[in-house]
Amino acid sequence: MKITTSPPFPTSQSGIAGMIERLKRAEDDGLPSAWIGNHLNFDAMTVLAMAGSATSRIELGTAVVPTYPRHPMVMAQQALTTSLATGGRFTLGIGLSHKFIVEDWQGLHWARPARHLRDYLSVLMPLLRGEKVDYAGEEYRSRLNNAPFTRLDVPGAPVPQVLVAALGPAMLKVTGELADGTSLFWCGPNYIERTVVPAITQAASAAGRPSPRILSGMPIAVTSNEQSARDSCAKVWQVYGQIYSYKQVIAAEGTGSTVADLAIVGDEEHVRRHLKRLSEAGVTDFNGAILPVPEDPDSPARTYELLKSLSTGGL
Repeated sequence: MKITTSPPFPTSQSGIAGMIERLKRAEDDGLPSAWIGNHLNFDAMTVLAMAGSATSRIELGTAVVPTYPRHPMVMAQQALTTSLATGGRFTLGIGLSHKFIVEDWQGLHWARPARHLRDYLSVLMPLLRGEKVDYAGEEYRSRLNNAPFTRLDVPGAPVPQVLVAALGPAMLKVTGELADGTSLFWCGPNYIERTVVPAITQAASAAGRPSPRILSGMPIAVTSNEQSARDSCAKVWQVYGQIYSYKQVIAAEGTGSTVADLAIVGDEEHVRRHLKRLSEAGVTDFNGAILPVPEDPDSPARTYELLKSLSTGGL
């Protein structure tokens, strides 16, 4: 299992320059990949495209870019451009977001998310590969790459992998059939082992696709003050415990009903054992979201050092 995270230390610069500095630091420290989200701030693919010239080895990925605001043609165009700018080190992580965001914030229509994902990937994936698209789905009807003036053309761009933020069985099935893997958050080892891995792996195998990549993100803290870390998690990540899809997977884990119960918190050996359990469950990549621990200010640095050593030295 590959292990990565983001350096928690303050950078000498803020804004985009600071973000790129942290990506460069991750590469210098030997981490295999770096992932950034796409929220109501900087556009993630733009930042990663800019980081391409400041780095040379590290994989750069989004976790994740929402699908609804971007037509699959637009997503493919930007992803191919970013892939070219990073020398083929870009991985596109996408996700549907959530009903209250799509409908209440964006004024778009949310219905049958698995159907949306299938339609979306049925257009996106062939466009990334430079193939003809003649697709008539319920949500997307696209005819592209079937004549010179309809061709999406980013010369020399390597085809990026596509990971989907798929949590439930229906979404995992579509992802396994059409994409390269899944990008998870708030999924514990029990849920990953019992639901995620069988659903996505069987779907990929039936479709004749390679074994899917399973990226797992989770808040993490190496600390002697477990309660302070869990209180911090409950405060920082509170909203996720109120979102339907995350509530379902948290409950399915059987460890409690709050986000704080799933955070990976404890001393170095406890954290190492938990990461080993994730690896045994089928996780191929772990992305640690380092928690601030107010009563243990040295915790973020200890957490980063442990993840860095495990990334280069193994579990």
